[in-house]
Order: sequence, then C-alpha cells, then structure tokens
Amino acid sequence: MSSFWLETAPPYQPGPSLKKAIEADVAVVGGGLAGVSTAYHLKKEAPRLRVAVLESEHVGFGASGRNAGFAMTLFGLALPITALRFGKANAAAAYRFMAGAVDYVWNLCRELGIDAQAERTGLLVVATNLAQVKRLRHEMSLARELGLSDLRWLEAGEVRREVNSPTYLGAKYDPFCVLVNPARLVRGLKEAAMKLGVEFYEGTPVSSLRCGTDLVLETPEGSVRAAKAVLATNAYSQGFPLLSSKAAPVHTYISLTRPLTAAELAAIGWRRRQGIEDARNLVHYYRLTPDNRLLMGGGQAHYYRGGGLGRDTHQGNLEHVRSHIAEAFPVLRGIEITHHWGGPVSGTLDLAPAFGYAGEQKKVIYALGCVGHGVSLMTMAGQILRDLALERDTELSRLFFVNRRTVWVPWEPVRAAVINGIISGLKLQDKFDEWRASTPA
Repeated sequence: MSSFWLETAPPYQPGPSLKKAIEADVAVVGGGLAGVSTAYHLKKEAPRLRVAVLESEHVGFGASGRNAGFAMTLFGLALPITALRFGKANAAAAYRFMAGAVDYVWNLCRELGIDAQAERTGLLVVATNLAQVKRLRHEMSLARELGLSDLRWLEAGEVRREVNSPTYLGAKYDPFCVLVNPARLVRGLKEAAMKLGVEFYEGTPVSSLRCGTDLVLETPEGSVRAAKAVLATNAYSQGFPLLSSKAAPVHTYISLTRPLTAAELAAIGWRRRQGIEDARNLVHYYRLTPDNRLLMGGGQAHYYRGGGLGRDTHQGNLEHVRSHIAEAFPVLRGIEITHHWGGPVSGTLDLAPAFGYAGEQKKVIYALGCVGHGVSLMTMAGQILRDLALERDTELSRLFFVNRRTVWVPWEPVRAAVINGIISGLKLQDKFDEWRASTPA
C-alpha cells in the first residue's frame, strides 16, 4: 500500500532499470532522501564523477515517501538521552546540527524550486501527564545549561490556546520544524540531481556486493563496477552483511482522516499549524496536511522476526490511533479514516543515527539509524556521505556520530527478543505513567 503522499503526488515515471554492465565512480544504493541527496551533492561538488543510483523499487518507495513529513531537530531520542549516551557537549552539537539541517531543507526547496508544500511551523512536544511534564521540564533545564536558547516552555493554558486539547498540561516549543510533503521532496531532489547528470536506475535491486580492487554490485540484469559505493539503505540494510549487525528495521504506522471542516478546525484552534508530538517514549506524532486532514501516527512500534519488510498496514495500530484521536480531540471522535499505511525505519540499539565507512579500505560508505526522524537528517546527510566518499576531512566528516562504534545487533532469534524487549520496556513505562496519572493521590 502506498502512502497518501505517493498516492497524491504529481504523475511520476520511474527511471529505467539497469540491463547491462556499467562502470561508475560512485554507486549509490537506495533512492530515498539519503541516497538521492548524496548523489546530488557528489555531482554538484565533482561534476566529472559518474554517479549512478540503484533503487530496488522507485524513488521514494521506502520511508522517504511514507513518513509524516516532519523536518525536525530530534536526534535519536530526547536530548537528555543523547547527553547520557554521548556526553553533554555532543548533545548540544547534535541539536545545533539538526537545527541547521531543518534550515537546510527549507532553503534547499527554495533554491531548487522544489514544491514540497513546505510550511515552517515549529514543533510542540506536549505533555499529557505529570511524568511527561517532569521529563520535559528536565529537558528544558538541560537545554538552558547547554546554551540552547531557542526552546521555550508553554504552560497548559498557553499550549491550549495554540492547540485546544483537554489532554495538554504543558509543552516544549521548538521553532526549528518544517512540515513537508516528503514524496515531493525526494522526487524534486531527484530531478535536480538528474539535471547535473546523475544516472538513476529504478526497479534495480542489488543482489550482491563484492569487494576487491574495485567494487562490483550485481543486479538481476546488469552490474556496476565502481570505485566507491554508498549504501543509503537505512531500514533495508539487513540485506548487506557489512551492515546487518549495525541496525534493524522497526515498523511504525500512520493514519489520515478526511479533511476537517471549518467548524472542527475552529474548535481545535491550531491556527499556526505546528507539528505535534507527545512526550511518551513511543510518541504519537501528528500534523495537518495542506488540505487540512489530520495525520496521526506512532503510539506503537513493531519488530517482526526476520524483518517483515512488506508489512505496510497494521489493524491494531489503526485502532490505537483512532482511539487516541478521540482522546486528544473529542470533537473528532468517530471521524472517518481515509488512509492507513506504514513501513520500516532503521533503528540502532542505542537509537541514534550512524554514518561511516564499512571496512578499513574506505570504499563502502553507509548511513542508517534515522529512527523515524530522517527527513532533515537524511537530506543533510548527503553532504556527510559526499565528504566520506571523497575522503575529505571536514567539519561534517568529524561529527561525533560519523564512524562511531555502534552497538552490535545480535542474530535471530536473539535479535527479536532483544528488540521486542526494548520496545516492551518503553511501552511499559508509558503505561505506568498513564496509570499514575489516572490514579487518585
């Protein structure tokens, strides 16, 4: 099942599949935001390079065409978790990098004339119980300590004047958030890359990658011999032995209502059209589409043993979101759900992104671990992967999450037990916080 974004995108003709043996300076595997952005930036920086993008389905088929369209500052999980895992200085650097990435998406659309229906709205992270209020206040305190002055706290009355939900007890406001139509973004970036001379081969899965003096990427009807390969495969990285122990695919799902009426919008407010997340571990994320549908996703995460990459709907998640819409906005109880879709995102065990070289020869470069927050991150990542492919020592290639040591992801069946154990732990804490909020003192 395709997403609403892909379903309503302008007519699109996929590129040809690869039907012969070719040579390239850089082969990019994956036609999502990371791969297309990498190809664009490589060709822009070094026009003489032959750059070929290999996509197993069509550009934007995976998470880049199915996500909620939030270009935001979230790096992995919350700021305190990043500080605990990587240190306070790196947590501050991660936020500043991601804020720059949000600006970059906004400016790139304007520079290249990409009609991604971009809206610069800001993000509200709302607290719906006292445990979440405490968590967000702690995050605000840490942000002040780190000199991150852009974040602002809103009390219950203030946030409800912005968006009228009886569940909101307070919110963190982050001005760095741009809402986009992600399918339009990635396909607009493809058009820009093609104008520079990047070759795109769609319907072209890579069946094997052989490493020797040169790299050889085998496809069903052809092959690519290349000096460098960029594996921008994120949730689909498990097919490459070089990456299969670094991350695993975790599924999340989105539901979409019919367009809201003027009366419904007036009852909710939401005049500034901010993106919204709640402060749960397994967040609900929601926004208005350009035609004023309510998009809501998350609340649950799913790992299917062996990957389960074709599971793009989930009835239980649909019912969960339907229930949460009624809770957050009682005026919308029973509203028609017109679309439901989902798919895998890439998750490392420490829930933070990772980029780098796969092996000591610096021939294979990878990007993974967007954890569902990849619109700004993976668009900006094209510049990181460009610098790694060109073996440049730059500010981007020296970022702390580039060539970092990832936590090893075990093989099945231990993998399923570990990942589902983590998800269950996060879900249990959310349920405990909600139980405490409903229990009389």
